Amino acid sequence: MSTPISPLILLHPDDNVLVVRAAVHAGDHLDIDGVAFTAAQDVTVGHKLARRAMAPGDKVLKYGAPIGSMTSEVALGGHVHMHNMKSDYIASHTRQVVGGNEGSH
Repeated sequence: MSTPISPLILLHPDDNVLVVRAAVHAGDHLDIDGVAFTAAQDVTVGHKLARRAMAPGDKVLKYGAPIGSMTSEVALGGHVHMHNMKSDYIASHTRQVVGGNEGSH
């Protein structure tokens, strides 16, 4: 009997996030460091899941190095991306329009 391959990769032992290497779907039963949990949402390949609960201001570690800071809390197994973290090095941009002066060109 073969052991199923995890859809998550730990890139460095100090990381507090895991990288999704196969799509995770809401309701999937996963394991992080021996703790079982159920995925709350779909997460696409290349995105990150929290290896442990994190609070606003916590550094996000990937490849053993800080890549940003949390802007809101996340539970173990929660999706970590631009909606709840920010880069500490470069501005992050999305296609969302916030405020602005629509119609004034």
